[in-house]
Amino acid sequence: MATTIKSLSLNYMKLFTNIKQLLVTGDYPNPLSGVAMKSMPFIENAFLLTDEGRIYDYGKMEDFHPVAVDEVVDLTGRVVLPTWCDSHTHLVYAANRENEFVDKINGISYEEIANRGGGILNSVKKLRAMSTSKLYEDARKRMEELIQLGTGAIEIKSGYGLSVHDERKMLEVIALLKKEFDLPIKATLLAAHAIPEEYTSDRNGYIDLIVEEMIPAFAKANLCDFIDVFCEKGYFTIAEMERILDAGAAYSLVPKVHLNQFNSFGGIASALQYNALSVDHLEELNEEDILELQKSDTIATALPGCSYFLNIPYTPVRKLIDAGIPVAIATDFNPGSAPSGNMNFTVAQACINLRMTPEEAIVAATINGAFAMGVADQVGSISRGKRANLIITKPINSYNAIPYNFGFHHIDYVLLNGIDV
Repeated sequence: MATTIKSLSLNYMKLFTNIKQLLVTGDYPNPLSGVAMKSMPFIENAFLLTDEGRIYDYGKMEDFHPVAVDEVVDLTGRVVLPTWCDSHTHLVYAANRENEFVDKINGISYEEIANRGGGILNSVKKLRAMSTSKLYEDARKRMEELIQLGTGAIEIKSGYGLSVHDERKMLEVIALLKKEFDLPIKATLLAAHAIPEEYTSDRNGYIDLIVEEMIPAFAKANLCDFIDVFCEKGYFTIAEMERILDAGAAYSLVPKVHLNQFNSFGGIASALQYNALSVDHLEELNEEDILELQKSDTIATALPGCSYFLNIPYTPVRKLIDAGIPVAIATDFNPGSAPSGNMNFTVAQACINLRMTPEEAIVAATINGAFAMGVADQVGSISRGKRANLIITKPINSYNAIPYNFGFHHIDYVLLNGIDV
């Protein structure tokens, strides 16, 4: 179905009645953390009223006072919740990497594949050879699919261009997606994803290129909202990350950083000095990392789809939640290490693999995900004045069925700005 309609006609009021469970209700000045994540606010037997594509009112059916509306929808037996907020993706890419998938099955590690020209550099070659129009068309189709799966806000990174021309190409595709789809889309400059082949013997020259050319040009053109660095052994060092984040700070680019995917070596403490909005991956954590996160307002983002696909450890989310650190979950959708943008599966994984409760997982995928990309004022909860970006499930026993029946598609339909897409 079409997903590009911008808004309903003015003063169009739509009433949803007899909602079995209305999830993530209330106002959220801050992301939820600790025990608050498990105490997800929701209302049994609820109503929801939308007006001009935004949430106008909600509450218990017993408290509803009849008003004149344009449309009434009976949702008996159905659960309503905010659309998923996927705060870490690589949606714009040139081609899948099925051959590497087979290599992994045959026992070749992610690092070994990268060392022989696969991995990120494989995606770089393919993206550089693809036209902007083809790159956009493929990304647009993926976006439409993700919306049908319930995603109503998304962050998208560059990082498969690794040249001024091709990083710009990626960011311009994201800008086109922002124009095409009326939902919160955030662009992150991830030129520091890997060292391109032409700079193998001059890594400082590539970092100079990022700092002196890419960041100023792309920031001035308003092509990026955030800045990211893959701080990991074999990719970018802490010192290199700091230089890049310093350059981004000069242009008000807030960090969202890849950290601790394979090793823990002090990157978190450094990123927190730059007031990172989120630190993502965190499959490897030590006690010092957790203590540093406790002292910050930074959101810890787990990406269980990556752990599943690469067969690497999962983020120790229980330690993070028990330490009072706000946690978000996201898909990490990309062609090499997490080729799925299905947030429903991510929510199920959060329960099965990360040992989160359904309440914690839903909070992490909605309001905390919204905070992790700076859009919590627009989406992520059932709050008056926010966009009516909503998931309407099929009749189910309770919201617990969403992660429990992980192989089933529980979504009946999705609303963006009050419109059925």
